Amino acid sequence: MNITVLGAGAWGSAMATQLVTRHTVCLWARDVQLVQALRSTGMNHRYLPSIPLPTDLRFESDLAAALRGVDLIIVAVSTGGFREVLTQIKNLGVNVPVVWLCKGFEQASGLLAHQVFDQVLKGVDRGVLSGPSFSLEVAHNQPTALTLASDNTGFVAKMAPLLHGGSMRVYSSEDLIGVEVAGAVKNVVAIATGVCDGLQLGLNARAALMTRGLAEMTRLGVSLGGRAETFMGLAGVGDLILTCTGDLSRNRQVGLGLARGEALKTLLNQLGHVAEGVSTSRIVLQWATKNNVEMPITQAVCRVLDAPDSARQVARELLDRHQRME
Repeated sequence: MNITVLGAGAWGSAMATQLVTRHTVCLWARDVQLVQALRSTGMNHRYLPSIPLPTDLRFESDLAAALRGVDLIIVAVSTGGFREVLTQIKNLGVNVPVVWLCKGFEQASGLLAHQVFDQVLKGVDRGVLSGPSFSLEVAHNQPTALTLASDNTGFVAKMAPLLHGGSMRVYSSEDLIGVEVAGAVKNVVAIATGVCDGLQLGLNARAALMTRGLAEMTRLGVSLGGRAETFMGLAGVGDLILTCTGDLSRNRQVGLGLARGEALKTLLNQLGHVAEGVSTSRIVLQWATKNNVEMPITQAVCRVLDAPDSARQVARELLDRHQRME
């Protein structure tokens, strides 16, 4: 199968590296200089330093050339760039299945990725690939399990076996909404967990925060049309555990920095990568308010993002909330 991965960041490069062992793969980036560097050095020094890229991986900065003869498009750009890339695909008249890797809500519209997709490329087969996956480990060919979700059962049945293989296990799901909500909200909880660890509140507090964060994720997901059981799977609790405890998690790193009182802008500049939970937090809270869903951890994260020096006080207020049934 001919696959084109759009976006040569860490995740796109790692996915291309994984898939090229079984398919013909092209990796596209809009940055001409980055593509030239990929070709000349065989490495992505900017986003995946120290990882040699496979020699049979093709690189393109021309989107039309990258999509010529393609059977599947994997969009690996951030949520913020998702609509623009889809629009470019539409303008080129390319009509092939699309899978995306981004996790979050679009900031301007508050929409999930599949809703954005249907506004731009409605009628095209599509799905999301999500789950616990650090790009560095995927690039190192370490075991990873993901979920491919779509409300088109025929698409999932056909595509999941094609993506499955090597060190990457791909499970399938029909709960597109649940998988997307889980992928978005776990980043918010990861920021909260980073703050918790940064304040040295202990492992008991971390476990409690993750568990109650999972409850928030589930409540919001069900209110938006997802299934509760999805949040007990790879895209839910699996990704939550990884993002909240792994030091490769950008959202966790944001939380740790906020606990130290560092300015959010400084933290994001130091990361050099997108931390989706930062832009997602306020949108999640808006959806929670609209649907009358209680999400105190998300509220707390929004407050700390606005005022990092309030982290300890916000943590105290969470502990002081009234007693209730679990």
